Amino acid sequence: MSIQSERISALMQEKGISYGKLSNATGIPKSALQRYATGETKKIPLDRLESIAKALDASPAYLMGLNSSLADELPEGASPYNPVVRRIPILGYISAGLPLYAQEHIEGCTYTDCSGGGEYFALRVKGDSMNAAKINDGDLLIVRRQETVENGEIAVVMVGLDEATVKRFKRDGNTVQLIPQSYNPIHQIQLYDLKKTRVKIIG
Repeated sequence: MSIQSERISALMQEKGISYGKLSNATGIPKSALQRYATGETKKIPLDRLESIAKALDASPAYLMGLNSSLADELPEGASPYNPVVRRIPILGYISAGLPLYAQEHIEGCTYTDCSGGGEYFALRVKGDSMNAAKINDGDLLIVRRQETVENGEIAVVMVGLDEATVKRFKRDGNTVQLIPQSYNPIHQIQLYDLKKTRVKIIG
């Protein structure tokens, strides 16, 4: 059992909170909560971990196994320093013409355990164009900010002045393909000529 599972289970018992009550408070199905608390699911999505922490009157840092006494001493909204766990902004959307971290984009913060260098942000997924790649509507994507990706990789891409989209990226000369990976046949490959349309990789 992971430390996250142990702490969720212990807090539920301590506070007398049932799976049903926790499900109502978080919007997470009872079956998923049971898997989280028993350790059957090893990695809990960060947005769900935040919801569970809030419902159990704890901090995400505590559930992730950081030093609880240090976390308790920090001001509200702060998190203990840890070289692995980072607090990053959640961008509700990305649009052209504004800096990436403009206040208009930011809807909150979450935590990530991404290691290594780089700049990260989280992005709320809209639509089902990538559900066959297990990227579903409403999911929280952790994105590493970068300007290039390998052909065939999933990328967050800005097309013209539209909001960012998440697709598989493929470039051949001045032609870019943004390839959906969906069970919904309505989604088709998008083709762009870089001489006519600006296509920018965000991460």
